[in-house]
Amino acid sequence: MNYQTMDIIFEFVGTVSFAFSGAMVGIRKGLDLLGVVVLGIVTALGGGCLRDLILGNIPPQMFRDSYLAVYAVISSLILFLIFYIKIDFLNSSWMKFIEKIMLFFDAVGLGAFTITGINTALSMGYDSKFLLIFVGMVTGVGGGVIRDVLASNIPVIFREEIYGIASLFGAIIYIVFLSAENKNALMIVIFLVIVLTRLWSVRHDVNLPRIKK
Repeated sequence: MNYQTMDIIFEFVGTVSFAFSGAMVGIRKGLDLLGVVVLGIVTALGGGCLRDLILGNIPPQMFRDSYLAVYAVISSLILFLIFYIKIDFLNSSWMKFIEKIMLFFDAVGLGAFTITGINTALSMGYDSKFLLIFVGMVTGVGGGVIRDVLASNIPVIFREEIYGIASLFGAIIYIVFLSAENKNALMIVIFLVIVLTRLWSVRHDVNLPRIKK
């Protein structure tokens, strides 16, 4: 499997994972079908759109090739349909299990999109380490920030356990080892580092310092 194919796989995984995450927020907020789908789309594609604007890749990729938008819409509709048919899931013991699955999807999306954000900048010829790390993080967390703002929530990146830091940590390691011969293996390792760091922080309730009233 070549480098480009691996990147496409990460892009697909990130899109579906974040679409589920965004749609779930809409469902919990009691939004209608359109609202759920919109939150799914912006969560899945918002970070990539911001990345493209920063890199001067205009119009953003999501408007030039709609296949990712289609994946996001389908994923959001599937989740909406499940809860529409099984509305009792929202008020049952199943919800804790479902929340854990959504947390996993969110971590997967974070890891996948941090990598694809950096890869996009590299493919355009950029080599500034700061820029690569920045667009990696923007791609990873940007969609979630837009989702939370639309849903009237404080963005997860500012209030949850280790979230943005997990993306930053993975992005830095990726840049450090960019010269590695096996790019596919490097991408998989960085993906796992980000996902596991995020899940570990939630599991052990690890947070950045904050001022408590």
